[in-house]
Amino acid sequence: MTSKGRQPQRVLIVDDEPDLLELLELTLIKMGLDVDAALTLERARELLQQRGYALCLTDMRLPDGDGIDLVRHVAEQFPALPIAVLTAFGSAESAVAALKAGAFDYLSKPVALDQLRATVSSALRVRDDSAPVTVRASADVKVWLIGRSAAMERLRQLVVRLACSMAPVAIHGESGAGKEVVARTIHQCSARAHKPFVAVNCGAIPETLMEAEFFGYRKGAFTGADSDREGFFQAAQGGTLLLDEVGELPLSMQVKLLRAIQERRIRKLGGNAEEAVDVRIISATHRNLVAHVAEGLFRSDLFYRLNVLELNVPALRERKEDLDDLVDTILLRLAERERTAPKRLSAAALAMLHAYDFPGNVRELENILERASALSVGTEIDSLDMAMPNSAPTLPVANAAPAWAAGEPGEWIGPASVPSLPPAPQLAEPSAAPRAATELPPLDWPTIPSSGGTAAAAADGMPSPAGRVSFPLSLPEHLERIERDIIGQALEQTQFNRTAAARLLGLTFRQLRYRMQQLDIG
Repeated sequence: MTSKGRQPQRVLIVDDEPDLLELLELTLIKMGLDVDAALTLERARELLQQRGYALCLTDMRLPDGDGIDLVRHVAEQFPALPIAVLTAFGSAESAVAALKAGAFDYLSKPVALDQLRATVSSALRVRDDSAPVTVRASADVKVWLIGRSAAMERLRQLVVRLACSMAPVAIHGESGAGKEVVARTIHQCSARAHKPFVAVNCGAIPETLMEAEFFGYRKGAFTGADSDREGFFQAAQGGTLLLDEVGELPLSMQVKLLRAIQERRIRKLGGNAEEAVDVRIISATHRNLVAHVAEGLFRSDLFYRLNVLELNVPALRERKEDLDDLVDTILLRLAERERTAPKRLSAAALAMLHAYDFPGNVRELENILERASALSVGTEIDSLDMAMPNSAPTLPVANAAPAWAAGEPGEWIGPASVPSLPPAPQLAEPSAAPRAATELPPLDWPTIPSSGGTAAAAADGMPSPAGRVSFPLSLPEHLERIERDIIGQALEQTQFNRTAAARLLGLTFRQLRYRMQQLDIG
């Protein structure tokens, strides 16, 4: 851990167990570090005043105090010093409390030496990289995080602060607001930037393949497994694993994921031995996980493991003052991609954008500008080139930022703001139930005439002014349109609660989710 011409870095260990102290000290000395040991909280404070340290490791229970007190002392007096805590095995509450107080990381007792080495290496990289961070931004990062609004300034500051920790981060925000980009920026600002960043869409993996995809598998573990394969955890080794749309995980996978996060060890499918993994977990969702926990669809213990630190990404309509800068940046990027001169918006076109609410956020803005750029002639995009709705659509409840995570845009919302949740019961898949007393309004089924109908209606296969369908008609498309309308009505009537909507429609939860995916219902 030292380079030529440099003094070894010094580590302070605080624990009242002599045997554990000796083990930790020998391990760190073999890593090329100098080590000081303290048996009490008072002695630890004395050493911190006398010497400079690159890292501090402390037990949570000390003869004259609590390890949390030392964490707070270090955070106040030595903010650049990483401190990790040693907690009793399975003590999730202690680990979360330590991370909230400012700890860099935690280790469970009995201490696994491979995890100890990984934590120490990560902490010392943070110490070496404690200078102001310059984000090595991709094009997407530049677009989503650009802006001079107060909301974006707070967000950028919090991203840098969160990058200096190993604590799990939960990112909330609407679809298209840039949750994955924020997660990638946290990774790029951290000491793990030179290691992989792996983003996983939890809603896009079939349930039967989840364990193999996350943890990997051995040859012969199942039919078709003709060779060993690494999973997402191994692919992100030393780096960051983003669990996007984490609310879509089934309960069976939540149990296995919780164990992997707690123990930082995984077992490949078909394997016998566990292997240590050094991965920072970031999760993202636009769903209300508190409601999911209350409904038994998400485990409370996994919720608290993931939601140690929370970050709310502001919607575009909440930072309209950034719109001009975003437009210029997107148009410049389009010009670079097409190798043409940059285009600009007319005053009328820009006014149209400012009057729009952007339910799809920055992603929708990019789509609008890319389409307008392709349709425009010359270097100016006029209002006639802007294919936009006449009025801002109402934002669906399911796509809104969770009410419990609401706050000032870019606000860092701590776990103290999360209401107390009951333990998540082990529920089976919601089964089909009789329709609720409140039925959906009856559909006005069109009748198919033998002839007639306007040319326009015939071209679209839509009902004519008389309410009758004219040919040519694509029956599958017409039935899909009807099914999409029915599901949409059920979701609206149940406030976008898919479990309740499934009961209302006489379907299982899984059947409804499958049909929504097939019909592209967000």
